[in-house]
Amino acid sequence: MITFNLNGKPVTLEVDGETPLLWAIRDDLGYKGTKFGCGIGMCGACTVHLDGRAIRSCITPVAAIAGATVVTIEGLDPNGQHPLQKAWVATQTPQCGYCQSGQIMQAATLLKDYPNPTDADIDAVMNGNLCRCMAYARIRKAIKLAAAELRGGAPA
Repeated sequence: MITFNLNGKPVTLEVDGETPLLWAIRDDLGYKGTKFGCGIGMCGACTVHLDGRAIRSCITPVAAIAGATVVTIEGLDPNGQHPLQKAWVATQTPQCGYCQSGQIMQAATLLKDYPNPTDADIDAVMNGNLCRCMAYARIRKAIKLAAAELRGGAPA
């Protein structure tokens, strides 16, 4: 049995400790926003937060999160009103949308570390999150828009 906090609520799972967190989130707990991409932690589609930091849930065993706090895209803001979620809509960032929950979760960590990110900051932190639609320019624009909202000012 593994107990942890998911999106603000305590959960207990009876699964093999080696089960990837991704599958526990999707299959056992029913949160479908976190996506399976590559299965080896290289694409970022499965990005969630573990104790406030972005991680790849496809390579994180459930045993590693016992007692921790996990946040998925559904928990970032249940009403879709996080500045990143709003900026994604305002800039029409997604094309197919498949990678976008992972992109947003990675960007949320980026903005914690870099409240006024430069293009170099964005490129460095977002580098491991792949987008087959090549929406990188819109992703950067959305991140800067969200950063400005979080700072209470205009985009840099």
